[in-house]
Amino acid sequence: MSRRVVLFALVLTSTSGIFLLDSQFARASESAQKTARVGFVGTETLSRGVPAFWERLHELGWIEGKNLSIETRWAEGHVERLPTLMNEVIARKVDVLFTYGTPAAVAAKKATATVPIVAAMMGDPLGTGLVASLARPGANLTGISLAMSEGLGGKWLQLLHEAVPRLVTVAVVGNPASPWVPRVTKELEADARTRGLTVRFLEVRDVEGLDRAFAKAQREAQGAILLGDPLVLHNWQRILSLAAKYRIPTMYPNPEWPEHGGLMAYGVDSVVAFRRAAEYVDQILRGAKPGNLPIEQPTQFKLVINLKTAGTLGLTIPESVLVQADEVIR
Repeated sequence: MSRRVVLFALVLTSTSGIFLLDSQFARASESAQKTARVGFVGTETLSRGVPAFWERLHELGWIEGKNLSIETRWAEGHVERLPTLMNEVIARKVDVLFTYGTPAAVAAKKATATVPIVAAMMGDPLGTGLVASLARPGANLTGISLAMSEGLGGKWLQLLHEAVPRLVTVAVVGNPASPWVPRVTKELEADARTRGLTVRFLEVRDVEGLDRAFAKAQREAQGAILLGDPLVLHNWQRILSLAAKYRIPTMYPNPEWPEHGGLMAYGVDSVVAFRRAAEYVDQILRGAKPGNLPIEQPTQFKLVINLKTAGTLGLTIPESVLVQADEVIR
């Protein structure tokens, strides 16, 4: 064989090898850049947690249009829409379904036993039967709890009692259709008895029920505790207006509400909870099983007090309460 033929053969072999390596690299790169599909079903929009969720996913390397596709649906406070919205998103063959709140988590769990679910801000996932264990949830759901079973309701009652010295009867406003509301109401009733207080549960099943509940609270109570669910949280502006109209000192579950005129709120910082939930989604997209990821219990709660609102209600918030606040709006 001539030297020219040998050189040609070597070049051809080298070129074929390079082509083979390039093809393998291209396939590996294509596999690495496979688009993940995340389903998102939101219940209400007043939450800094939602943008924080997407921001954290972006920080973890998931970028919409590059390696992430998103299927979004909003219930806009209508719990009855949740099953349909969950089914719509699941039909899009998502890799993970993300939602928040107990009613949404329940709807998601009923909609699928196979698609991994990450749920943030669940009231009491163990007590409501969403999971068999907090340490090892099993099945296809995991996420972040609100620790309702850890005495959060009792803390609301304590703070409201300290802030409103004339408190005798507490109106507890909530939707009995929400899975955790009846449970928390019973705990509040028990805590109230130890404080010599009386609890009046005022149910809210629709928007019109909000007006009736606050009008009744004015007649029967000196303060109120609002229990969050999609219906209640979606109508936050109306609720704040009603509390102001009827001059009811009200404790809210969402620390963001005092920024908009609510008297006081004690609860989980949604930004922290949603960013942590994004990390759960990231782990599942990278191969983790939801049933092996513990339900995370919050360790930090935020108390926010609006002194302007207190002034309009004729309240002087005691120093013993103010020193506990993470934020005081003056």
